[in-house]
Amino acid sequence: MGVADFAFYLFAIVTVASGFMVVVSKNPVHSVLWLIAAFLSSAGLFVLLGAEFVAMLLVIVYVGAVAVLFLFVVMMLDVDFAELRGELAKFVPLAGLIGVILLVELALVFGVWTASESAMDLRDAVAPAVSEAHNTRALGQLIYTKYIYLFQAAGLILLVAMIGAIVLTLRHRVDIKRQDVVAQMMRDPAKAMELKDVKPGQGL
Repeated sequence: MGVADFAFYLFAIVTVASGFMVVVSKNPVHSVLWLIAAFLSSAGLFVLLGAEFVAMLLVIVYVGAVAVLFLFVVMMLDVDFAELRGELAKFVPLAGLIGVILLVELALVFGVWTASESAMDLRDAVAPAVSEAHNTRALGQLIYTKYIYLFQAAGLILLVAMIGAIVLTLRHRVDIKRQDVVAQMMRDPAKAMELKDVKPGQGL
């Protein structure tokens, strides 16, 4: 077994084990850390496949931004996870049933999976040959030329999802003091301060 085979099995085992620990970890902070390990191992698998750009994108975007954001949100929110897990426990049988159904469907799909003889030729026809352009350049040409409208549509869908999440979770609290910039700018200096004549020995 060569170095590449050993690295593949190592990254694959770490990815699967980290994904499992993300689900079963009781501490949400530990779940986020396991998620970061899964991302890093997946990036290693992409490097072995020759997709260095996708690997660096996974590390920079997901590990460097998304996972860190998850970690800060989990650590800063005061959430009673024990109560939350207690409420989710009653849905475990239903979740298990759905999981079994999905596993059966996947088994049925992979049981009859056959590769077409022209699959490799069709895949090579989409992107230029490796000798003509690097995979990063070929990916850029595909995204920003042939599939530019689909790429923009995907970005628009993500934008709509982000706006929808903000609208659904936005709550205007009435028990906090908010800054009114217009009122501060339009205030009358004569009414902004009130002088009190405090006699000696008296309090306010």
